[in-house]
Amino acid sequence: IDEIEALSSIYGDDWCVVDEDEKVYCIKISDCLDQPKWTLCLQVILPPGYPTAEPPIYQLNAPWLRGQDYMELANSLEEIYVQNLGESILYLWVEKIREVLIEKAQSSDPEPDMKKTSEEVDEDDGDDFLLDYQPIQEDPIKMLNYITSESQEVDEELPSIHHGNPITDRRSTFQAHLAPVMTPRQVKRVLEKLYENKKIASATHNIYAYRIYCEDKQTFLQDCEDDGETAAGGRLLHLMQILNVHNVLVVVSRWYGGILLGPDRFKHINNCARNVLVE
Repeated sequence: IDEIEALSSIYGDDWCVVDEDEKVYCIKISDCLDQPKWTLCLQVILPPGYPTAEPPIYQLNAPWLRGQDYMELANSLEEIYVQNLGESILYLWVEKIREVLIEKAQSSDPEPDMKKTSEEVDEDDGDDFLLDYQPIQEDPIKMLNYITSESQEVDEELPSIHHGNPITDRRSTFQAHLAPVMTPRQVKRVLEKLYENKKIASATHNIYAYRIYCEDKQTFLQDCEDDGETAAGGRLLHLMQILNVHNVLVVVSRWYGGILLGPDRFKHINNCARNVLVE
């Protein structure tokens, strides 16, 4: 408890409590530049035997972090644990990660590739749910800036946002958020509002889909975003089409708990979305 309180006061807004009861925490770490180039999110679960008998269960989340980079950083963290057996090590871990990010910022490493990927890869995911949609590959809010720039002068009010009940399975937590929307600009405003919430912003994935019925053209304006969880946005949009819902945005946040769920994760994403739509 002392360690958690200390970390919370040291890191302030960068420290986030995901689940107090399960002792799940998340910390955003960046290089020390005014405009950080390299950032990483460390998610930790503190098991009952920590720190005397068990190490923290951790997940390193960064769009650019994969392969060799991941292995080297994971080895460094495990080395710190072995050198400090029985002691509180989260502060040492955070500062080690920061050191690596500063080195990257000072070296000639190319800019990070900011496209997010999923921790989970399924051997046989099937593409029976996939639709002919073009997923947004860029930052979704930036892309919506582009879509809505024509109607910039209209300052539309922020729709009300409803939060569904979370579903937890093997330490992963899923929660859906829903808002009625009539324009892409409202979609953008809702997403920005959700990202102001530290807990939602720290989610491993924020998957969303929206459908807006355009009365004058009698067509649907719709899109979706995987946020690194491959095909999840398309499946969510497909669910909304089956249920024939329109003028609504659904966002499903997933906090990854360190245990792979395989195809079950899609079931939880859709169940969360269905429940919030029914409510």
